[in-house]
Amino acid sequence: MRRPIRSFTVLLLVLAFVLAACQGAQPTPTSAPAAQPSPTPAAAASPTPAAQPTPQAQVTKPTDPIGVLEIKPGEPIVLAWMLTVSGGTAQLGEDSKRGIEIAIEDLGGELLGHKIELVGEDSGCNPEGGQAAATRLAANPRIVAIIGSSCSSEARVGAPIIDQAGLVMVSPSNTAPDLTDPAKHVEGYLRVAHNDKVQGRVAAEFVVNKLGLKRVATIHDGSLYAEQLANVFAENVQKLGGTVVAQEAVSPEDTDMRPVLTRIATQQPELIYYPIFNPAGSYITLQAKEISGLENVKLMSADGLLEPQTVQNAGQAAVGLYLSGPDLTVLGPKYQEFVQKYQQKYGTKPVAGFHAHAYDATMMIVEAIKKVAVQAPDGTLYIPRKALRDALYQTKNFPGLTGNLTCDQYGDCADPKIAVYEVFSTDTTGWPDSAIRKIYP
Repeated sequence: MRRPIRSFTVLLLVLAFVLAACQGAQPTPTSAPAAQPSPTPAAAASPTPAAQPTPQAQVTKPTDPIGVLEIKPGEPIVLAWMLTVSGGTAQLGEDSKRGIEIAIEDLGGELLGHKIELVGEDSGCNPEGGQAAATRLAANPRIVAIIGSSCSSEARVGAPIIDQAGLVMVSPSNTAPDLTDPAKHVEGYLRVAHNDKVQGRVAAEFVVNKLGLKRVATIHDGSLYAEQLANVFAENVQKLGGTVVAQEAVSPEDTDMRPVLTRIATQQPELIYYPIFNPAGSYITLQAKEISGLENVKLMSADGLLEPQTVQNAGQAAVGLYLSGPDLTVLGPKYQEFVQKYQQKYGTKPVAGFHAHAYDATMMIVEAIKKVAVQAPDGTLYIPRKALRDALYQTKNFPGLTGNLTCDQYGDCADPKIAVYEVFSTDTTGWPDSAIRKIYP
């Protein structure tokens, strides 16, 4: 009986080993199932942060020390002009206004998904008009920025009003040194026109070095532009060895210039420099050669008379008149394209000297808006006003029609190029080429 018992015992041992082997051979779970934890209700209900909308959805209205303009969807971006568009100086302002209009057309009439609306005020080329126009514009909370003014006297009283309202203004044609003088400059004011420190120097160099004249007289009309430019010219003539034999003044409303011209004649000048506006400038041009002793005196003015109206008013008396102003002959292909657009749109070539500057002022403002504007997903646009000013002052090498513009801390942004022109014909039908030609430099 021992053999069966031993065999049975061995069989039990074998079965035990087989069972143990089967348990150890159960398949190990693969890595894929291990990496797929069972989803919990919480995970299914709460999307991760990465699934949120783009950061634009979280745009909030920015803060700014002098205010933020909010432009809602469908509302326009409002730009304004402050220019002289009536009276004797209307050609100056209308010419600049057209430059602004062409700039807006080149933008397709819109910016950052909003239509551009252009509004404006006639500033009259005098302090009273500048104050009134600036006050009306400052009262409009929809205005983003202003292109203006035309005349320096407007800006002297108007710029502080614009500044106090938190707005910014870029002038296409203000040239008086006073406006960017460190002691008198206001933060909300810049310009793309030249500083008359440059124009007065170039005019004096032309008179003394090119014409060889030493005895000069000056006339201003009491405006900031005329008085300061006449003074800069006189200072530079003296530095070059010339003599200022008389410094006179007239009123913009004067029509009889003979008393002033008669006084000047007693001092025997070789040239009279009168950087004033129309119509007063045309009266001087007409009457100067009537005065005994002034028959052969040279006459010279500046960009205030650089318009066809001067020749139309003075007729043959204007022939031989010298005029200093922006040198448009050195501007490149982009300017020539602009002139073609101007002529197609208005049926005439530009009629004054600052149309391209107005275009540049507009485009410089637009670039600054692009830099600082914050746009919400629904199209609402926020424009911080102090940041807009800062962006304009930070302008460097901006490729304008008038050159590469860089703004200094006092608002001078121009790439100044000054020329002297001579009136050679009374034919203004093809202005400027039919009536004036560049003779210096």
